[in-house]
Amino acid sequence: MSAPSIYAASRLINPDVPPVDGGGLLVHNGTIVATGSVEELRRAHSAPVVEFPGCSILPGFVNAHTHLELTHFPAWKLRTNVAYNPRHFTDWIIQLIKIKRGLTAADYPSSLCEGIRLCLESGTTAVAEIVTYPDLTALYHESLLSGRLYFEMLGQERSHFNVTSRAALAAAHTISDRLVTGLSPHSLYTVAEQHLSVIREMSSLHNLPLSIHVSESSAETDFIFDSSGQLATEFYPFVDWERFLTAPHRCSSTQLLERHGLLTSSTLAVHCVHVSLSDARILKDRGVHVVLCPRSNTCLDVGSAPVALFKKLGIPLALGTDSLASNDSLSLWDEIRFALGCFPNDLCAEDVFRMVTSSGAAALGISAACGTLEVGKRADFQVVSGCSGGAEASLDRILLEGSVQEVFVGGVRYIGTEKS
Repeated sequence: MSAPSIYAASRLINPDVPPVDGGGLLVHNGTIVATGSVEELRRAHSAPVVEFPGCSILPGFVNAHTHLELTHFPAWKLRTNVAYNPRHFTDWIIQLIKIKRGLTAADYPSSLCEGIRLCLESGTTAVAEIVTYPDLTALYHESLLSGRLYFEMLGQERSHFNVTSRAALAAAHTISDRLVTGLSPHSLYTVAEQHLSVIREMSSLHNLPLSIHVSESSAETDFIFDSSGQLATEFYPFVDWERFLTAPHRCSSTQLLERHGLLTSSTLAVHCVHVSLSDARILKDRGVHVVLCPRSNTCLDVGSAPVALFKKLGIPLALGTDSLASNDSLSLWDEIRFALGCFPNDLCAEDVFRMVTSSGAAALGISAACGTLEVGKRADFQVVSGCSGGAEASLDRILLEGSVQEVFVGGVRYIGTEKS
């Protein structure tokens, strides 16, 4: 049991409500028990006040798509001596596999821990993490991160798919008060269509939400529609999957997922760069949450998601960094600034702030615990300074110029790999 404390700043900022000037939080045992102006909190509660003058208090961010296991990828590129000059999306996948083949199980724990550190230091306190190696699950639970772990499933052969799906399902039962779980069928070009009904049944029976890479590239669009393109001619031969090439589906990835019942209100559709109006309407009708990863899309030169269409239809949006295999940082602050520059006519500061807070939490199904600074929620927040305008800085200025000074997770100040 810890004593209550008041944390006060020049502004307390939440999505979709006016900021509270001179606002603060009363935190007790890791939970927010009161909010309001610091004067009100002082009068109503006898507790020490930790003040951050000239700063703003924001909710901890929610990163809706991460692969933290790949954080050391830039170093692995150098160490494995794999020529890494991908010309297109399919080439990038092949190069990624080549590099991973030069690794051992011992390479991943430190990479994951570094990813967790980078998230927390940049104000991200919750993630939607794709877990490829269930043996690493304990490291997530030992960390201060919250969110949802989506255990990856892939494979063409029934025997291989059964192995990965059983491992994913077993790991998905290891939940805690901070980390819940789900399943991640990687994509429609890495999971055989015959397995999709099994995934739907597992998801429904065990109440496990899904996170799926959807229409990330034109290569995927070509492959799903008519079994052609670079995935068919380059990737499948590389992984010895030629015998698994199927007859053309004559539909989009979204339509194929819809046929097999994998699009629900608890599904995260990640990337969605190459989706049509009819696809977007399906996503809207099924209540799917779309996760945008604009820096990753630019790095891999796959195009930009139709954000204006998503907004027009009212599709709920979240923001993710993806991994350091296709991005140069895990900071959602960097992702926010890039998104505002990439979609200046479609996204405003309020939009992207919502995407990394309340909408991100809703996408992961963890709104009861985080995403906003409200009574009863976990005290996950960040203290931000460095904005022109000081205490009067607008949300635009805060998002464009702000610098994270402190991060609190469950009411505990985060200091590197330690806590105090």
